Amino acid sequence: MLFTVPEARAELARIRPKLDQLVAVRADAAELAASLAPGGPPTALGGMPELKAAEALLDELITAVQETGAHLKGLAPLLVDFPAELDGVDVLLCWLEGDAGLTWYHRIDLGFAGRRPLATEAAA
Repeated sequence: MLFTVPEARAELARIRPKLDQLVAVRADAAELAASLAPGGPPTALGGMPELKAAEALLDELITAVQETGAHLKGLAPLLVDFPAELDGVDVLLCWLEGDAGLTWYHRIDLGFAGRRPLATEAAA
């Protein structure tokens, strides 16, 4: 599945609540895991049952994002790619946790290191 820039932006807006929830659950899971490690600091979040529940919810959220056709490439920080074509070249429109919107892309063969801002006409 290939997205146009407007389609990818609309899909990002639609899945944004799931991404925000993923960030929150990721933080809870990290805190719970640290607490459960030998000598770990106590947490009010709970224990092993809560960690298992957080991990299950993370899996559920990841699956929900990937079912849209978007690729979840990283969890910390979140990195979401939308397959697309720009000027006849296969690219990934990419959103990185903290980005205000979808304004970057990179060629598939270059990966994140080749990340560039979308041209003004493509950004519209």
